Amino acid sequence: MLMRQIDVFYLKWPFYGSRRMTEQLRVEGLCINRKRVQRLMREMGLEAIYPKPNLSKPHPQHKKYPYLLRNMLINRVNQVWGCDITYIPMAQGHVYLVAIIDWYSRYVLSWRVSNTLDNSFCVDALKEALERHGNPEIFNTDQGVQFTSADFTKILEDKEIKISMDGKGRCLDNVFTERLWRSLKQEEIYLKAYASIAEARSEIGAWFNFYNTERMHQSLDYRPPAEIFYRNSICGYVHNATRCNTYPQIQKQKKVLEIKQECYKPNIHFSPLPKERYQPPSSRP
Repeated sequence: MLMRQIDVFYLKWPFYGSRRMTEQLRVEGLCINRKRVQRLMREMGLEAIYPKPNLSKPHPQHKKYPYLLRNMLINRVNQVWGCDITYIPMAQGHVYLVAIIDWYSRYVLSWRVSNTLDNSFCVDALKEALERHGNPEIFNTDQGVQFTSADFTKILEDKEIKISMDGKGRCLDNVFTERLWRSLKQEEIYLKAYASIAEARSEIGAWFNFYNTERMHQSLDYRPPAEIFYRNSICGYVHNATRCNTYPQIQKQKKVLEIKQECYKPNIHFSPLPKERYQPPSSRP
């Protein structure tokens, strides 16, 4: 009976951990402590849905590369690719997802799902993206051990692709991939509880296909990424190039400056002098 009640609450509020679950059960009139709730949730394979920290851990002996994209205007496809890893919760356990996107068009070039954090699934995704879509000018990642490994960086160096890495703790340096994760989790992951890795791979693949070919993007004049990516690849030009929000650092700095100027603008109004006291300036020196 108790396990059934916990299961009902978890399906309704999957973001509840053992603390909130305990309090909710007490509200329902059950006398129970947190340790028992923790044990039951562990036996049932239930875990609160929340962002997992430290997915990208650096290796002390791996080479770190500088961030090359600050204040850069990105106005064509295959100019900059971004790559990142995220955590995908399932009904029991979890998996990891890596994806590579073209920053200009937001097109997802390749992706892989894995139940471990070794670098093999990242290398496979990189090889597929390069084979299918050619070489970018710059490839941007974070400083995670998967991306700083020799197996990963050697592929980029052999093809003379510039390597860029986010600054430590600067998630906005890879803002477009982070925005992709937000859309994926809100529109797909958090609405379902995958029963297996195969199901997760199938459903995520279907969503990526929808994202690339059907989902309209406001920053792309409500066009899907595939239309922008392939039209630009063939024609070499898209009329809305300057409208794509591909350099958030500059725009963010301008917005902050505008807000500061508005806040510090003196609110002083000078009333004109009375007519009888006003004398126009003399034209004589």
